[in-house]
Amino acid sequence: MEVINNLKSLKSLNKYLFRYRKSLLIGALFVVISNFFAVIPAQLFRKGLDLIAKQIDDISKHQSMDIKEFDKHIFTYAGLIILMALLRGIFMFFMRQTLIVMSRKVEYDLKNDIYKKFQELSLTYYRRNNTGDLMAKISEDVSRVRMYIGPAIMYLINLSTLIILIVTLMLSVNVKLTFFALLPLPFLALGIYFVNNITYKRSTFLQEKLSDITTFAQETFSGIRVLKSFSAENETYQKFETEADEYMKRSMSVIRIESLFTPLIALLVGFSVLITLYVGGKEVIKGNMTAGNIAEFFFYVNALTWPVASLGWTTNLIQRAAASQKRINDILDEFRDIDDSKYLANTIESINTIEFDKVTFKYQNTGIIALKSVSFKIEKGQSVGFIGATGSGKSTITQMILRNFDVTSGQVLINNEAINKLSLESLRSKIGYVPQDDFLFSDSIKNNILFRSDDKASSSAMEEMYKSAEIADILKDIQGFTKAFETEIGERGITLSGGQKQRVAIARGLINNPELLIFDDCFSAIDTNTESIILHNVFNYLVGKTAVIVSHRVSTVKNCDTIYVLEDGQITEFGSHAQLLEKKGYYYNLYSKQLAQAELDELVKS
Repeated sequence: MEVINNLKSLKSLNKYLFRYRKSLLIGALFVVISNFFAVIPAQLFRKGLDLIAKQIDDISKHQSMDIKEFDKHIFTYAGLIILMALLRGIFMFFMRQTLIVMSRKVEYDLKNDIYKKFQELSLTYYRRNNTGDLMAKISEDVSRVRMYIGPAIMYLINLSTLIILIVTLMLSVNVKLTFFALLPLPFLALGIYFVNNITYKRSTFLQEKLSDITTFAQETFSGIRVLKSFSAENETYQKFETEADEYMKRSMSVIRIESLFTPLIALLVGFSVLITLYVGGKEVIKGNMTAGNIAEFFFYVNALTWPVASLGWTTNLIQRAAASQKRINDILDEFRDIDDSKYLANTIESINTIEFDKVTFKYQNTGIIALKSVSFKIEKGQSVGFIGATGSGKSTITQMILRNFDVTSGQVLINNEAINKLSLESLRSKIGYVPQDDFLFSDSIKNNILFRSDDKASSSAMEEMYKSAEIADILKDIQGFTKAFETEIGERGITLSGGQKQRVAIARGLINNPELLIFDDCFSAIDTNTESIILHNVFNYLVGKTAVIVSHRVSTVKNCDTIYVLEDGQITEFGSHAQLLEKKGYYYNLYSKQLAQAELDELVKS
């Protein structure tokens, strides 16, 4: 039942086959023509052998032989056989150039469709799925589907046309010999199918182990600093060696099964040749056929051997492709919980107000209620701070403003209109966002800062880059590098310090002159003195702009117009820095502790 359901998933590929129907039809025509040239040499060889047999018979009867006429016929047959082989090779080339190229085009389209879908899916989907599995779907699964679109379809067309052509020709010569000559071939197909089936299952386990090794190695390289800090190299190597040993054992089990493939073909083809020789010889003795017909049948059996043998392999390819396509369909059919397709035309000119109206949000994958009936309003030009302990809901608010998640209840309003009825591109294009994880791409500093810029080579973009780097207090650091802004920073910015990465991320958030700036606890790796410089620069830059600043440090938000204190997903206090100190609540206590800690740190330094 599972196999049948998987096979049904291949129907979704019909739209791609229809898109390239011209290549498919022309490729099928080339298959037929190449097979036509493949069977003609058998008849020519038969005629040549019959001619030789006739001449031998004439000599035995003491009849004269015309040597020139004999040579003429033999060389004609030989020349035609060579010509047929050349023509077949040409059309096989055309066949592959159409069908295999078509499969590559489908692979290209399918990967683009999957990647586009990945872009459309919300963060909720990525919380439920690991990166390795998603990468496998867009690479290995698509490759397996391509093997169905290309080689599998090509071999099926090849086999079906060859069977029709050859069986028809064989039956026209001798029905009895046809039956016996083809008798071992179904067993060959079944044998290859079972061998491939076992190979597929073992290869699947092998692939899983390879995935484990790849994931282990990737995590090791990503966490190399931690690994070396704890002197865990030997322990890690032993774990890797254990995983590699298991992979080798599984590889050997696959190789042992695959080693049955060639002997199985040789055995059953040998049986077919012996049967043809025995039965055909008896038919020749009876006068029902000639010796040339036996040679003709040898050609036919040989021509059918690989296509029939490939039937099991092709069936296996189809099964693999069906299973992979089902996984791909699961992505393409995934529900878009963040969907603005109906409101693409509903753009906004400016972000004038942001309002949370009794917003409650629950993370579906964990069941954690991050926000509980939160309400507030931000006017254009205001700077608003959110402060609270870890897990209090600060970052969730920024994700709500960006609409990376939709509310569980309540409303988020932009310009008094529900955020889920606005164009996401229009909304996000007006926001500069600096996340707390300061993710940087494996690229140059320049391309990381100008990530959102439309024209990275323009003079205005260069000016903006320098200005943003100066505001983020990273310009001097960058200019101190040998290649300055062209410095490659490695995977996730590994060549930079934590503070440098955060400052590059801040510079990136300032590009394109956004109306709304969101700083999501992005000063955690920056010392207080540098933070003070950056905040001074930022607040000068923020004139006329709106800012949302999230932090666990009072020093980061104290200059904001309004500060909201979050505890367990609820707003418990709000007001300016001075107003909150007067209330002597959570904010006051937090400020007192952090102030005392800062004074202690200064005392230790002195």
